[in-house]
Amino acid sequence: MIEEVAEAKQQAVKEFASASCAEELERFRIKYLGKRGLLAMFLKSIGKLSTEERPGAGKVINDAKVSVQQAFDEAKERIAVANQGEVAASSFDWTLPSYSFARGHLHPCTQVMDDVIDIFVEMGFKVETGPEVELDYYNFGALNTPKEHPARDLHDTFYISDDVLLRTHTSPVQIRVMESVKPPVQVISPGVAYRRDAADPTHLPMFTQVEGLMVDEGVTFSNLKAVLGEFARQMFGEERKTRFRPHYFPFTEPSAEMDISCGICSGKGCRSCKGTGWLEILGCGMVHPNVFDNVGYNREKYTGFAFGMGIERIAMLKYGIDDIRLFVENDLRFLKQF
Repeated sequence: MIEEVAEAKQQAVKEFASASCAEELERFRIKYLGKRGLLAMFLKSIGKLSTEERPGAGKVINDAKVSVQQAFDEAKERIAVANQGEVAASSFDWTLPSYSFARGHLHPCTQVMDDVIDIFVEMGFKVETGPEVELDYYNFGALNTPKEHPARDLHDTFYISDDVLLRTHTSPVQIRVMESVKPPVQVISPGVAYRRDAADPTHLPMFTQVEGLMVDEGVTFSNLKAVLGEFARQMFGEERKTRFRPHYFPFTEPSAEMDISCGICSGKGCRSCKGTGWLEILGCGMVHPNVFDNVGYNREKYTGFAFGMGIERIAMLKYGIDDIRLFVENDLRFLKQF
């Protein structure tokens, strides 16, 4: 009997594993585990054995029943899972349109930064970057900013130590470039700058700038006006006018601020331009001879111009935004407009 039980168990496990549907599985269950199945018949046959053989035979039959029951349970779960997949597949309408997912996009300031870089790269400028944690020498000293200049005060600059600070503009990149490259030089330096400004409609403590520099023999203020005029035309449109006003920067002489005509009132005067018809977009000027001395350039042979603009300011003018803080508040109602 023991050999017959082992053979029946082996056959039952094999047939349960091969069952492909619930009906077939049920037939196998009745065949082996039913009240009149093979295992039940073996149990009834124990009474025909001798007293010595009964305990051993009973144990073999019970062990076989456990193994066969386990094989049945595994087959039942396998078929149930397969049936669920078939039901799900058959109930899905493949002709339905796909779900639409919200797609992100670049931040408006990033978009403007990319546009600014593309415009100047097309005009022959190369992109250079530098460290945001800067030495006092590169941020101030080499740029002809004396020790007593107000820009060095603690209330304007984030100092890490006496000689280390968070750069207040990206102009230090220009010094690093001129120290390592001989003229001609034609670069822009985009990046983040920091100042101890309280956040208000026109100021942030962290903002983005693009500085530009061109140095060569015979570079004049007319070249500066031509480059920045072309930039304004491509960024704001053909109809916008530009003008230059005298200003002061320690690292340029002469210095100027560049304005464009107000796009809201077309230069007639409104609240946005404070009735002047003009909006400031950047500062610029001819590189100061002292800066050339600091980097080892021959001030008698070379001239150059530099300019710097705030990307947030350009974005505000381009899109008619009246509060710079909107760029950092992460309000999706605002950001989705771009």
